[in-house]
Amino acid sequence: MNICVVGTGYVGLVTGAVFADLGNDVVCVDKDRAKIAALEAGRMPIYEPGLEEMVARNAGDSRLSFTSDLGVGIRHADVIFIAVGTPPKDSGETDLSQVEAVAAEIGRAMDRYKVVVNKSTVPVGTGELVREVITRHQPRAIEFDVVSNPEFLREGSAIEDTLRPDRIVIGAPTQQVAMTLVELYAPLERPMIITDLPSAEVIKYASNAFLAAKISFINAISNICEAAGADVSQVMKGMGLDPRIGGAFLQAGLGYGGSCFPKDVDSSSTPRGGSATTSSSCARWWRSTASAPPTSCRASPRPWVPSTTRRSPCSGSPSSPTPTTCARPRASR
Repeated sequence: MNICVVGTGYVGLVTGAVFADLGNDVVCVDKDRAKIAALEAGRMPIYEPGLEEMVARNAGDSRLSFTSDLGVGIRHADVIFIAVGTPPKDSGETDLSQVEAVAAEIGRAMDRYKVVVNKSTVPVGTGELVREVITRHQPRAIEFDVVSNPEFLREGSAIEDTLRPDRIVIGAPTQQVAMTLVELYAPLERPMIITDLPSAEVIKYASNAFLAAKISFINAISNICEAAGADVSQVMKGMGLDPRIGGAFLQAGLGYGGSCFPKDVDSSSTPRGGSATTSSSCARWWRSTASAPPTSCRASPRPWVPSTTRRSPCSGSPSSPTPTTCARPRASR
């Protein structure tokens, strides 16, 4: 399959390299010409175990190439993955300017039917926005479809997470369109969930928000342990052995950080103010989510992730996405 991946950050470069390794013909596009020149010379812009070797192998076999000409990549591809940055604005909203710029160029350069896939982490309603932008910039009407295929990568294990994901989420307008992505991912033999497009967008945000809430929750429990003289590490162990709860992301510590959790939680709770296309969908979603928050969280500005408990009393600064155990746990009793 001919694939274009727009963006050569963690998500884009790893996605392109893995799809090439699976036998597809992949063009990775980035507007940063210096980065493209470095990639063509075999120098990676990021460190990810095994990535340099994978890129070199597939570039040598002519399955993976790099360009700063987005039009070339678009015309080459049957499937276009948008994997550009979506940084937070000062207001907490997601900045979709890069996504919109790519969508506009796709519309201008499209020469035949394409499947356009949102791989970037984007707010609910962005698929609708991408469709509107592409349509508006087409010189002549050409059919296309927009799909949501959120990523669930962790830095340091991104290749492993791409080759052996817990699940592959495909949000598509029709079953026929979804089968294009099913065919692409079939060699991985991993569980796939096929949904409508908005549901796929919510799955990404809901997953990150839940994990952030889990970290916030155990830090709130750490506060209780401090007051009660309890050992939070024993409480975590006792809770985590319940299979309904599990021990992952249930470590009291500095709180949550990294490139995704703070951004996604803030974006989820500040839906208004973006484009007209996205804001109404996001606002409806957030109002329904926030209408009846748990009693213990009602004082928080973000009902499902109590922001006041992001940090435990053990420290005053945020940590990596996987927080460490509290530096001064109580002795066992």
